[in-house]
Amino acid sequence: MRKNAIKELQLEVERLRKENELLRQKLDALARRIFGRKSEQLDANQLEFLLGKLNDPEPTPASGSAALPEAAPAPRRKKPRQPRCPDNLPVEVEVIDPAPVTENPSLWRQIGEEISEQLDYEPGRFLKRRLIRRTWVRRDEVDAVPMTAPLPPKLLERGIMAPGLLAHVLVAKYADHLPLYRQQEIYHQRHGVYLPRQTLARGIELAADWLRPIVDAMQAEQFSGGYLQIDETPVKYLSPGKGRTSQGYFWTVHVPGGDTVYHWAAGRGHEHLLDILPDDFAGTVQCDAYGAYQVMSKKRRDVVLVGCWAHVRRKFHEAFKQKESPVRSAWILNQIGHLYRIERRLRESRAGPALRAAVRQSESQPILHRLYRALTRIKPGHRPQSLMGKAIGYALGQWDLLGVYLCDGRVEIDNNLVENAIRPTALGRKNWLFIGADEAGWRSAVIYSIIQSCKAHQIEPYTYLKDVLTRLPSLTNHQVAGITPRAWAKARTEQPASAS
Repeated sequence: MRKNAIKELQLEVERLRKENELLRQKLDALARRIFGRKSEQLDANQLEFLLGKLNDPEPTPASGSAALPEAAPAPRRKKPRQPRCPDNLPVEVEVIDPAPVTENPSLWRQIGEEISEQLDYEPGRFLKRRLIRRTWVRRDEVDAVPMTAPLPPKLLERGIMAPGLLAHVLVAKYADHLPLYRQQEIYHQRHGVYLPRQTLARGIELAADWLRPIVDAMQAEQFSGGYLQIDETPVKYLSPGKGRTSQGYFWTVHVPGGDTVYHWAAGRGHEHLLDILPDDFAGTVQCDAYGAYQVMSKKRRDVVLVGCWAHVRRKFHEAFKQKESPVRSAWILNQIGHLYRIERRLRESRAGPALRAAVRQSESQPILHRLYRALTRIKPGHRPQSLMGKAIGYALGQWDLLGVYLCDGRVEIDNNLVENAIRPTALGRKNWLFIGADEAGWRSAVIYSIIQSCKAHQIEPYTYLKDVLTRLPSLTNHQVAGITPRAWAKARTEQPASAS
């Protein structure tokens, strides 16, 4: 009996030791995630040192030491230094002459000049835009009806906010992340203009109503391409009658090189994905391992899911940082690094889809085969709840989806582009904290779609919004597709050529 009790105690101690080790790993990972560096870039010297110690044949198959097509990473090209000031800035010239010359300029002759420049700034200003429509009568017809020019189309017949002010409010909140109450204080204290938050909120609602057809046109163009990247991010909203906030979500749909469209939903289930994707959509969706995508793909047989290698790399990077099996995790990260170096080379050479697919099948596919053999071999040696065990389980569980990008040159290696598009909403919610109501979420989604797509096409959001909000009241539904950020930018680039 005593031996059995001792054995049970030893087993309990061993279980508690393992549990304590897992909890410490989770605490360290959480602390690094909150306070540590977010970069997943590794020190090349540290990797080389660890891989040099790779004497144990267990982590890699016999072919693991085979030479790769591109063993040494290509040196990164330095980005050209951006000019501090654009050439089209207005210039105010001030001439300063010596006092003797000013007193009697006829005695002096200029032989040269010295020029110095500084960058200056003038704060924005409010102005009243007064529209006067004069009434006329014909001199030769006394009884004729007086004539007055018709009022130009406006967003709102008696609205106080002109397109320029409305565009500024939208950019300040959704690009510069200034809540409406801060804008109200700025306008009142610095400019003496009192615009209550209710007035600003009604202006945003008005703009969202007018901009929604543009986002619908952007969305139709996205679905016609057949390849989407989708991700979701939580956003709180006020729940009426409960006195507290509830959890909502922005579902972000992105096309590499194209537009970004946000969709608001009160939940995170697969039914919201089914609402986003039209019934006739057939194509490829790149996403993470969240279960809603799997359920959606089972109900939509024409949708092909693609995995994300950045999520795989992130999990092995966490295991590496926690020094759990550092040699094995370093070897795996090095193999994934080879995949990314191939992608970087294709991107720098601006390879088309056909060439990308051919290079991936000839160079990337052997690396995936080598990784799969190594992961299946080392999996039994790691506890499923450990960081390394979770990383291996995630990779093998997504393996079929992770290899889809090899045969489709349109598809990216990861979902990072759509994750980058989510960042503005994350910055915004730290300032404005929550959305006013569930039914107001779509307005933020519409405006975020416009501003983020403007950034993607290198358009200044205020210039675009002011122009579009001025023109929208006089456009037909068929003309809306010609003022999406993509079409607007293309028209601007073609305009000088056609003018010349």
